[in-house]
Amino acid sequence: MEVLERLRRDELNAVLTVVEGVEPGEGPLSGLPVAVKDNIATAGVRTTAGSKILENYVPPYDATVVKRLKKAGAAIVAKTNLDEFAMGSTGENSAFGPTKNPHDPSLVPGGSSSGSAALVGAGVVPVALGSDTGGSIRLPAAFCNVWGFKPTYGRVSRYGLIAFASSLDVIGPIARDIDTLAAVMEVISGPDDRDATTLNRPPFSRWKAEEFARRGRYRIGVVSDHLRIVSEEIRERFLSLIDRLSREGNEVVEVSLKGGRFALPAYHVIATAEASSNLARYDGVRYGVRLEGRDMLETYVRTRSLFGREVKRRIMLGTFVLSHGYYEAYYLKALKARRLIKEEVEGWFKDVDVVLTPTNPTLPPKIGAGFSPVEYYRLDTLTVPFSLAGVPVLNVPLGSFVGAQVVAPFGEDERAVGFGMYVSRFL
Repeated sequence: MEVLERLRRDELNAVLTVVEGVEPGEGPLSGLPVAVKDNIATAGVRTTAGSKILENYVPPYDATVVKRLKKAGAAIVAKTNLDEFAMGSTGENSAFGPTKNPHDPSLVPGGSSSGSAALVGAGVVPVALGSDTGGSIRLPAAFCNVWGFKPTYGRVSRYGLIAFASSLDVIGPIARDIDTLAAVMEVISGPDDRDATTLNRPPFSRWKAEEFARRGRYRIGVVSDHLRIVSEEIRERFLSLIDRLSREGNEVVEVSLKGGRFALPAYHVIATAEASSNLARYDGVRYGVRLEGRDMLETYVRTRSLFGREVKRRIMLGTFVLSHGYYEAYYLKALKARRLIKEEVEGWFKDVDVVLTPTNPTLPPKIGAGFSPVEYYRLDTLTVPFSLAGVPVLNVPLGSFVGAQVVAPFGEDERAVGFGMYVSRFL
């Protein structure tokens, strides 16, 4: 199998485990090689979450999305590198080293689904699964010039996903073309008894997406606030797309996101609070690596010292905002900001069919650029509002490390993907 040879060579540090001896099954995805982000459980294949603390963890079960892919005939061929516990925007926070951008190895590929996007961008696999908490599918998809989709929260089961922030985490596909992305979405979506947060809605319908793509003549909203904070090159590429859409007979109107200035701080309060709670389970008692100490406290300390610097930072921030006296001052205020952003985003779709905005505010930095944590966090400025709102968002690759987000109403994933199908005709 040629794809396995390319995975073994792995010049991008995008692969953590090559899955050998895979026989594809029969079904709608028969023979399709799929790489899976290494925070998604695969039975009998180690799942590290990019962390030393889970370096040798082998799950006894498949995540629901993996089980559905296998049932559809797909071949799971690799587990991909990622920022540790999906905490990062560049792919540099992995305990197993940074992933390289397939189009320029000196640049970051984006994170946290760095390995998945890099393998698709390099043409090694046609599609990979990623997870998105604040932009972790969309940003690497933009940096690696591929399609990436964050579904509506609850449209795809999270059973088997190693949790970062449970109210924000979603699993979605990264693909070389929009049709492959839609085919995978059709398979992995739908309700799941093992995940109580899944929506009671039928699986994604490729037919409905294609029907929306054929409609034409859309009313498109453009987030004016975002155009003021992106780099000149990104603004030019994005406006070139908007100009083409206008020439195709679509109506373009400006929309604003006044609550957008609260999105990044609200996201980091909520996400770190949930991470602090979720990662408390990695204590060396139940599973994962255990480093023995003289007593239980020292065992905890030694074991949890295996977390990387960024994970430790977010656990500490989350513990702080949940602590007595700060819960109301930070966490409850962040939840209020989230509600306001969600209401504002939902209000857009009374007047427009879809909303477009750039995916990345800047071009990808060099690996090892040494930015401050806040500078790295700002890479997610344009993606986190839609994570907080829980709505479906598609990254459309515009080339040269630039992407555009297609935002659709909550639950209408077919609209976002269908508009992507429409746009793909003249990219």
